[in-house]
Amino acid sequence: MKLYVTVKSLGKRRPVLERRELLLADRPQTLRELISEIVAGQVQAMLERQERGDLIPYLTANEIAEQGDNGKVGFGTVYGETKPELEQATAAALLAFEDGLYKVFVQEEECSALDEPLRLEEGDELTLIRFTMLAGRLW
Repeated sequence: MKLYVTVKSLGKRRPVLERRELLLADRPQTLRELISEIVAGQVQAMLERQERGDLIPYLTANEIAEQGDNGKVGFGTVYGETKPELEQATAAALLAFEDGLYKVFVQEEECSALDEPLRLEEGDELTLIRFTMLAGRLW
């Protein structure tokens, strides 16, 4: 199943992650399943980046421009050697949703419950809005 994902951060004009294609193996029936599949894909991508280990990293002009638009230009090198664990990552993502750290919208309609039936169609637009915690002094 193919979806299109945009990640936004409250308080920023531009999306954190521009519209990207997301391929899922199955059609998730609930928001819990959707989040779990997204996390599984991200964990797998992280493991692949850790194992790749380029000898001489380089960036093309297009990669530099694209990363510059997103706000950070880097080689994508993973410096930590700790392997991510899928169960812990999934639990953290679900807890963050329950705690209100991000919202999920499908076709501009908010998904508010993890176990509510989810109606996804091929090519739907998925928007994730993450909330930033503010820290500072009162005066």
